Amino acid sequence: MNRVPLIAGNWKMNLDHLQAIATVQKLAWTLKDARHDFDDVEVAVFPPFTDLRSVQTLISADKLPIRFGAQDLSQFDSGAYTGDVSGSFLAALDAAYVIVGHSERRTMHGETDEVVAAKTAAAVKHGVVPVVCVGETGEQREERGAGVVAVEQLQVVLDAVQPSEIVVAYEPVWAIGSGQAASAEQAQDECAAIRRGIAATWGEDLAAATRVLYGGSVKSGNIAGFLREPDVDGALVGGASLDVQEFAAIARFRQHVGL
Repeated sequence: MNRVPLIAGNWKMNLDHLQAIATVQKLAWTLKDARHDFDDVEVAVFPPFTDLRSVQTLISADKLPIRFGAQDLSQFDSGAYTGDVSGSFLAALDAAYVIVGHSERRTMHGETDEVVAAKTAAAVKHGVVPVVCVGETGEQREERGAGVVAVEQLQVVLDAVQPSEIVVAYEPVWAIGSGQAASAEQAQDECAAIRRGIAATWGEDLAAATRVLYGGSVKSGNIAGFLREPDVDGALVGGASLDVQEFAAIARFRQHVGL
């Protein structure tokens, strides 16, 4: 199965809407100058909610090949949920993706596996592809071993959602923001375990079609090692996505490492 790599930039709570416009323009120009093939390696950005309309307008008006998504969504369609954003709103903006269950949401906002599953279902319902984040802390990895926590977290989603297009992002919580990424071999082991979990529940065909990303201290200097692995289909990039030159270099991993 030929899965198109996805390089996704999670801006987190950075850049206002004016900065977002400038960043997307610069990213598009940088990749265009480098003759980046967006059909060969997909590039997407995930700005804060207040930036989404500005980013959508720019991409639509200038017909930029960059895609965009949101960083979260509500599990509910509408109602008295102050501060939440419905999947229908994201669909109306033509958002291609939405991040669900990021480790920061799980840790800081207490999102359970069940809430993550409900949000995933809401995204699928409204035609927005969920990027479902799973991963373990260093303590969990030490106690339970590799490949256990991430698969268990994902299993709750797979059991609650009808087979559909999703992206899964394995993020070792112990590596995020630390500057110390997992090794390519560790990423491969986890992503392969995730794919086996999808196959066991949704079947081999959908498992083979589902993109599984690695996220955790990704840089232009280490992306090639991850993308050489057969079950790693891209990266969920955090801090490095705020640096246009660095993020463009990550997206161009094929050119600068000869893959």
